[in-house]
Amino acid sequence: MRLRTLILSAIAFAVAAVAAWGSARIIARSVEERSVMAVREALIDNGHDWARIVGDGLQIVIEGEAPTEAQRFRAISAAGTVVDASRVIDNMHVTESAGLSPPEFSVEILRNDGGVSLVGLVPAVMDREALGARAGSAATGQPVADLLQSADYPVPEGWNRALDLAMTALARLPRAKISVTPGRVEVTATAQSREERRRIETDLRAAAPQGVRLALDISAPRPVIAPFTLRFVIDDNGARFDACAADSEASRDAILAAATAAGVLPGASCIIGLGTPSSHWGEAAVAGIRALAELGAGTLTISNTDVALVGEPGSDPERFEQARQMIEADMPSAFSLAASLPDAVPVMIGPPEFSVTVSDTGATLRGRLGDAMAETAVRSLAEAEFGAARVTMATRITPEGLPAGWPVRVLAGIEALGHVTTGNLRVQPDRITLSGRSGEPDAHDTISRLLIERLGQAASFTLDVTYDEALDPAAALLPPEECLARIRAVTDARKITFDPGSATISGQGMQALDGIADILRNCDEAPLLIAGYTDSQGREETNLRLSQNRAEAVLNALLARRVPVSNFEARGYGEADPIADNGTEEGREANRRIEFRLNGGAADEGVAGDADAAGGGPDRPGVRLHARPDDLDTGAGSGG
Repeated sequence: MRLRTLILSAIAFAVAAVAAWGSARIIARSVEERSVMAVREALIDNGHDWARIVGDGLQIVIEGEAPTEAQRFRAISAAGTVVDASRVIDNMHVTESAGLSPPEFSVEILRNDGGVSLVGLVPAVMDREALGARAGSAATGQPVADLLQSADYPVPEGWNRALDLAMTALARLPRAKISVTPGRVEVTATAQSREERRRIETDLRAAAPQGVRLALDISAPRPVIAPFTLRFVIDDNGARFDACAADSEASRDAILAAATAAGVLPGASCIIGLGTPSSHWGEAAVAGIRALAELGAGTLTISNTDVALVGEPGSDPERFEQARQMIEADMPSAFSLAASLPDAVPVMIGPPEFSVTVSDTGATLRGRLGDAMAETAVRSLAEAEFGAARVTMATRITPEGLPAGWPVRVLAGIEALGHVTTGNLRVQPDRITLSGRSGEPDAHDTISRLLIERLGQAASFTLDVTYDEALDPAAALLPPEECLARIRAVTDARKITFDPGSATISGQGMQALDGIADILRNCDEAPLLIAGYTDSQGREETNLRLSQNRAEAVLNALLARRVPVSNFEARGYGEADPIADNGTEEGREANRRIEFRLNGGAADEGVAGDADAAGGGPDRPGVRLHARPDDLDTGAGSGG
């Protein structure tokens, strides 16, 4: 009985165990299926449809080829939001990616009064310290903030040439943003004047190496125009501006649009400047131009707030009155209008006339004057404008028949003709005609304003003045680099020398400075450093003082030769930066020197290549003028 009970108990336990095992299997399979389904849905929802999910009991195995390492990590993270992360098994692999493409190297060079900043990405092989030193040298020793990052990739084609051009631009522009990419340089900057802007643009374009594209956006302050003048003419020769000023781009565009509608040919210009008498200047100009176009012929002159409308002699009075009413209705209240319609000029036989012809050989004056006093005044003004030795007087004194104000018209015409290099002036009772070529970019507007100021707004004149860059003194100036090269040629033939142990320039040194002065008077204005050096003999303080005195002596000698030295600096360095061995007499002679270079070290690269032959080194490009080998005091503590 007892045995039977034991057997039945064992069977019951076995049946229970089997049932429990089966139930556990069913529950585990259900949990596994639900987990796999939940993880699969989560991965698909997150865009990981490339992944395969395999259940292994309570563990979830993710298989498949992940496009990137980041995608693999995101798949694991997505699965971990559905099931416990410890249950997720990573059995994925990542697709092999192609080699990374090189980054886009670029540098932004920012310069202002506070210093220079370098921002961007450069090749790792580039010497960033040398680049910073080079930028500081080009920026006249200003502090340089290096904010660059680097990447270990080869230097791209055109990168070094673009950086060279950027350094050239940095040396010329005290306030600028220079963007450098391989083969391209973009410059955004300001210049002190339009002439300086034109010189900088010319120099940088000339310095751009082959294969480097240069984009320039250099602005200049607007000129001050006084009086603020506009003169618009319609006659038998068509519609044209004798002078045109505007206070803004919008005003200029509106004025030119009105002039085009009145018959002005494309290409007309209007100077944007400072000095406008009213914020409604553009409205006044447009109103006047439209009224004159309605009249059909005549002259409109606006000088500050005074407006003069002068009809063509013989015009229809009724039509003139309509034009006057039209301009009066549209003219802003700040402006005052004076309108006049001259009577038809009667035909005269042999009217009085005065003419001046200016050529390369001089100025010849012909025509009638009223008295000896007027003739003296005319001669004096002509000699002041054209040079006493270049004036030929062929005038005659005949007071009969001369109109009132004749001397004033003649003198105004001669003063206006002084703004052209070659040309002709013709003064008649009813009109002044002036033509010629000038080296002043704004000569046409300047002459127009001058005649209006001298003769009044109703003055009648015709101008045909063209700008010739070859006559522009600013355009003819040599760039600083060319000046350094020419100075080098002078000093190769004749060295500068000083009296022994002093800052007194010897006769041979004076001859060298005569040649240098001739060159500098024809040079573009640039910051020039005159640096003095000695050898190492004597006390350091004495050598420093002697080098400073000698540099200042050279500066004063150039000033005495009427060289503009406002941008020059004389600085003594004593025995610093030797270029030769001070242990030999030849080395000491080489170290006793005066150097000319662009202040900040931005010297001409072409000259820098020859500097070694003149006693220079690659670290100090420029022009070196040596002192005499016997200019050393024999007393204790003296230096060379």
